[in-house]
Order: sequence, then structure tokens, then C-alpha cells
Amino acid sequence: MNGRILSFGLFAVLLAAALASLLAGRVWLTPNEVVEGLLSADATLAGLIVGELRLPRLILAMAVGASLGLSGAVLQGLLRNPLAEAGLLGISTGAALGAVVAIYYGLTASFALATPLLGLVGGFIAAALAFALSRSGGTLALILAGAAVSSVAAAGLALALNLAPNPYAAFEITTWLLGSLADRTWDHVWLGVPFMLAGCGLLFLTAPALDALSLGETQAESLGVNMRRVRLLALTGTAMAVGAATAVTGAVGFIGLVAPHLVRPFVGYRPGRVLLPSALLGAVLLLAADVGSRLMSYNTEIKLGVITSIIGAPFFLWLVLSMRKRAP
Repeated sequence: MNGRILSFGLFAVLLAAALASLLAGRVWLTPNEVVEGLLSADATLAGLIVGELRLPRLILAMAVGASLGLSGAVLQGLLRNPLAEAGLLGISTGAALGAVVAIYYGLTASFALATPLLGLVGGFIAAALAFALSRSGGTLALILAGAAVSSVAAAGLALALNLAPNPYAAFEITTWLLGSLADRTWDHVWLGVPFMLAGCGLLFLTAPALDALSLGETQAESLGVNMRRVRLLALTGTAMAVGAATAVTGAVGFIGLVAPHLVRPFVGYRPGRVLLPSALLGAVLLLAADVGSRLMSYNTEIKLGVITSIIGAPFFLWLVLSMRKRAP
């Protein structure tokens, strides 16, 4: 299948999912109510629901899903590892640790955006450490450095939960780590989306190098690919995009792993062509999961990270079985 046709099809699905996101919830709205809520200057219930609750949530869901899907596609192409995604390099865990530090020390009580801001800082620190530790090595060194950074950050998260000053702090940390788009406002949009857009821009710049890398690092360098520059672009872009995404929504897994694998067979397995469809599919998957979390009839809303984990776990089994069939 042509990559453009696939991208147009995914874009159409994304538009349909976006409309469903504006309509669905505890209070269902009609398309006319959504349009009136967006365009009317008068304060109405529909206008409040759409403008202050669902529209920021919609924008964040698309931006976060696209960031996760795109970063997963870039890292799988860069590391030539089918299990690669931002968590492999410790970026997601580092961003989560930064946000948890803000919750642990009660910084959110004095500054509402302390959690996402420290989450961004944590993501950048994790990416910088992974790059610094693997500077003199190759792909394997980068994977090992990322695993080390991820382990240290995960230990920090466990320590924060273990030493939480009171049960309420532990509950808040645990709830945040499950990932959610509930109660996100325009402040979160203005803080996170610019970083996600800039990060995605850097990640798209790696497309030509990823195609060359499919031949191997030595062959790619012989074709003029600067591996140090490509790694720096990939890590910086992932730190900006996924760090901002994790900082705003909490830990949301599996999207970066699943999206590239689902689109890869339709674009001829060329790493450069996987990027845009992966970003679009990531946005679709996360938006669908967010709508699903609102439609499930429980007393409390099912967290977004829980739903993506339910989707992702069977995918791991499918990936293992499919790799066994292709193995000689």
C-alpha cells in the first residue's frame, strides 16, 4: 500500500475519533451543540464542556499519541530493535520521576504546573545521561545506557512510593503514574504541545538516515550518514516530545511500541516511510483509548495507562508468535 494512501486513511480515522471525543462523555452532546459551543460567544453548558474540558483533552490526546507513535518508530529504526520505544532509553521513566518529585515535595500546592515542568526536566536529564554514557559506543552502548538510566529512575520511583510522607501523597503518585487526560486544562496544552511539536520536528529529520541504517551502521556511514548527529536528533527529539507527553499525562505505555509495528507491513518496511503513519496511528490509538475510558461505566474513570496496557499486553504475545514464525 502507498504510504500516502495509508496516511490519508489514518487522518480520516483521526478526524472521526476527534469528533467522537468531543461528543462522548458523562454528558453526551450532539454535533450541533458542539458547533454552537465552539462558535457561540455566550456562556452555555455545551460551550463550557467543549471549550474548557473536551477540546484541551482532545488536543493533548492527539499530540501525546503522535509523539509516542513517532518516537517509537524512530527508535526502532535507529536501534534496529523491534521492542524499542522511549521507555527503553529511560526517557519516559526519567520524566515520570521528575513529576513524582514535584508531587512528593508538595510543589504542586504552590505552583499548579510544577508536576509537568519537573517532568520535562526529568526527561531531558535522562536523555542527556543516556547520550553521554553511550557517546563513545554504538547502538548497543546506547541501549545499555538507556537501560541503566531507566533502572535508576525506576528505583527512584519505587523509593518515592516507599517513603511517601502520607497515604494521600502515595495515592496521588500512584494515580499520576497510571496516566490520564482527565482534568487537563489549556495551561497543560500551552506548556506541553510546543515541546511535542518541536520534538516531532526533530524526529522527522531522521527519516533519510533511518532508511540508510536499515543496511547497517557501517554501510550507512559509508553513505554519508553522521551517526552521532542522528543519535543526537533522535534522543533530543524523543526527550522533547515524549518527555513533554509524559510530564503532562503521566506514564502511558505501549503506544510507541504498537503503532510502528501495525503500519510497517503497509509501507514496505522502509523505516523512513513508517514515521508519519506511526504518528497518525499513535494519535488515533490514544484518542480511542481516551474515549473508551470515558464510556466505561464505573464509579471512577479507568486510567488511560491501564487501557493502553490492556491493549499492549496481547500485542506482545502476537509479536513473539509472529517472530517465531519468521525465524529460520
